[in-house]
Amino acid sequence: MHVRTALRFQWVFVLVLSLCLPGVAATVETTLTVLGAPNALTKRLTAASLTMNAETQGIEGKQELVAAALSDYNTLVSVLYDLGYFGPVVSIKIDGREASSFPLLDPSATIQQINIVVTPGPEFVFGIAEIAPLAPETELPESYAKGHPASIRAIRDAAVASIRGWRYAGHAKADVTGQDIRVNHPRNELNSRLTVTPGPQLYFGNAVVVGNEDVRTDAILRIAGFPTGEVYDPDDIDTVRRRLQRTGTFGSVALREAETPNPDGTLDFEIVTTERLPRRIGFGAEVSTTEGLNASANWTHLNRFGGAERLRFEAQVGNIGGSEPIDWYIGTRLERSAAFGTDFDQFFLIEVERLNEPNYSSTRADVGGGVRHIYNEYLFGELGLSLSTARVDNIFGKNREFNLLLLPSRLEWDKRDDKVSTTSGFYLDMRATPFFGLNGTQSGLQAIVDGRTYIGFGANDTVVLAGSVQLGTVFGSELSGISPEFLFYSGGVGTVRGQPYQSLGVRAGGGTAGGRSFLGLSGEVRTKITRAVSIVGFYDIGIVDSDSWVNAESAHHSGAGLGIRYDIAETGPLRFDLAVPVNGDNDSRGLQFYLGIGQAFWDELWQHAWPWSYVWPVRHLGKRMTAMLVDRWCGCWRAPCRITAKI
Repeated sequence: MHVRTALRFQWVFVLVLSLCLPGVAATVETTLTVLGAPNALTKRLTAASLTMNAETQGIEGKQELVAAALSDYNTLVSVLYDLGYFGPVVSIKIDGREASSFPLLDPSATIQQINIVVTPGPEFVFGIAEIAPLAPETELPESYAKGHPASIRAIRDAAVASIRGWRYAGHAKADVTGQDIRVNHPRNELNSRLTVTPGPQLYFGNAVVVGNEDVRTDAILRIAGFPTGEVYDPDDIDTVRRRLQRTGTFGSVALREAETPNPDGTLDFEIVTTERLPRRIGFGAEVSTTEGLNASANWTHLNRFGGAERLRFEAQVGNIGGSEPIDWYIGTRLERSAAFGTDFDQFFLIEVERLNEPNYSSTRADVGGGVRHIYNEYLFGELGLSLSTARVDNIFGKNREFNLLLLPSRLEWDKRDDKVSTTSGFYLDMRATPFFGLNGTQSGLQAIVDGRTYIGFGANDTVVLAGSVQLGTVFGSELSGISPEFLFYSGGVGTVRGQPYQSLGVRAGGGTAGGRSFLGLSGEVRTKITRAVSIVGFYDIGIVDSDSWVNAESAHHSGAGLGIRYDIAETGPLRFDLAVPVNGDNDSRGLQFYLGIGQAFWDELWQHAWPWSYVWPVRHLGKRMTAMLVDRWCGCWRAPCRITAKI
């Protein structure tokens, strides 16, 4: 039976059969044979065939089986055309009868066998592969060229590339308007000629916001920064979409261009948005062998004043049942997108905190604000200004006051392929915080760098090498004159696994203080065992010194261990690490374990112990166990909200 004839009557047969034929539930034997073709082609056709996958697709009745067989004529021919076989013969027989001529009123109660036989014929090559005109610097796929294996996919890819080239040149309405595709069977060649109509170069016109309910239209346009008057560029459309999505206020953002340009050569757009429920509440708990239980709760509004502002209140209590007295924290943060123009966000912060660390305790209050500039999807910078006051007990004295004016700054460059479970790319976070003493407090500068790199090997990155380098230094003040929250310790999940938290500092005043410099090195080898399970080997080193730079004589320790990861699609890998000390003064402490979500170095290791203070100076290294937010929708307090559980 010819393919053309089968396709002509396919839908008539399907309709009639669905009305007339009785259903069956018996097991049907199905086979697919490809004559004179490689095994790879057989596998490809088998995967595409609805008949061959009837059981997994839940197809059982006679009507459904016949319909599947009829649709396979078109499906299998399409696959063969896509792979360069333009003279195929497809035969599908149901109990020995060609499916396309299967009797409409067959009295038989069951179907016993369906046999598919495919003769693909010779593989064709391109005799002619032309497409014109092309925009400057257009890169056509290598597969669309004379002498290369011919396929519909190659023709389609060439058409898409040509249109993309014209769109990036400002011709938003470019299209393929002509095609001459002929098969030369005697020469086993496919001759393809495509004609492209670029249309005029266009400019961005006006943008109209659609779908917003609670977020003001003027705020959306301000955040979007729609490039009215500029030459059309698809990248600008992606940039507008990302600006709105990163506010967190919108569930989806789409830009829809007008069907026809305006007479003046501009092209109008609709910005189509859907808003998330604005309120979310969060709660969480983290457990550590040394710090005990840390509990937290927060409330966030994603559109507090109608301009996609983010207002967050948070409270935390830590060291419940731990070796140190209880810690607590209360804070609020307000963020305004595009407050000083497109890509310039503003934030305000107030926080009060009580810390009881192994080597010091402090009560601190901060108030301040800052500006974040987003350069692109990979790079942003921040500059802040805040007042900080702290009362500290440490080895240098009791009830010591530190009053500071802080100018924290930050530059982050993130080129990781996946921020939770990275297999390639790099991450670089650089921070500098000048602090100016008030009322007799000393002044100085703290600088920190956190760099990470990842290299994957094998199919699907079955082996990943991950490395992390942390650098920290403080200039301009004596060790005793620096607030301990600006000094560096080593030990714990964020620095050296296998060593107790803050176990390494510098000897001073008859005890242990933080150092003015720090160097941390970590390396991991991550190997997939199954799609969801990986094993990890790691080695960590930490070095601390009382001077502003570490050296060969600086105090150091290290740890090593093994871990296992279980990948959870929505949140990232569940991580369990076992580590032991390798060298250092605390190597007698023995085996330690760490449980969290996300790979090691996933979290910003230098950030404040509380998870949402992004700008302020380093308070701790490695106290927190890595955690991930798991979101669920709910209703509460007479208004829609969102519950966030931290595991």
